[in-house]
Amino acid sequence: MNFIETRLKGCFIIEPKVFLDERGFFMESFNENTFQEGIGSKVHFVQDNQSFSSKGVLRGLHYQTGIHAQAKLVRVLQGEVLDVAVDLRPDSPTYGQHEILLLTSENKKQFYIPRGFAHGFLVVSDTATFFYKCDNFYNKESEGGIFFDDPTLEIDWNFPKSELIISEKDQHLPTLSNAKKVW
Repeated sequence: MNFIETRLKGCFIIEPKVFLDERGFFMESFNENTFQEGIGSKVHFVQDNQSFSSKGVLRGLHYQTGIHAQAKLVRVLQGEVLDVAVDLRPDSPTYGQHEILLLTSENKKQFYIPRGFAHGFLVVSDTATFFYKCDNFYNKESEGGIFFDDPTLEIDWNFPKSELIISEKDQHLPTLSNAKKVW
């Protein structure tokens, strides 16, 4: 696996080694030892989640706060998504900045998002199956979120706003300045 740290310290793009032949392909999608060595820290995942969505579905920007904060390792099993991580760590030099990555079933890239980040994704293919690992269990009382179109974040979703499909809950998330602190 190839681990590429983004400009947001601790956030990594992970490119697996894919072995192709006449039968199809094989890849190791996760190995705890390789992963921990690649990111330079110990992370133990405790929960796997999967979602299926249609084109235009935008989920996010979500995070967990305090002792329930979560790191995530995300990938696309089918389709294409525009994946976004926003740095919410108060002492970070990149606080409020984001990283965007196109994750597809074809490129097989993964994105590691450490604790202290908000996360969201937009489905840009007809449908997408999204899979992610979390290093902490979900806790409803610790939910946090930021409105996807907060002007201070300047996220270019590169998709017509009129065609977005956003949950009622996500449509009413606060802006970064009014959001819950991660810790």
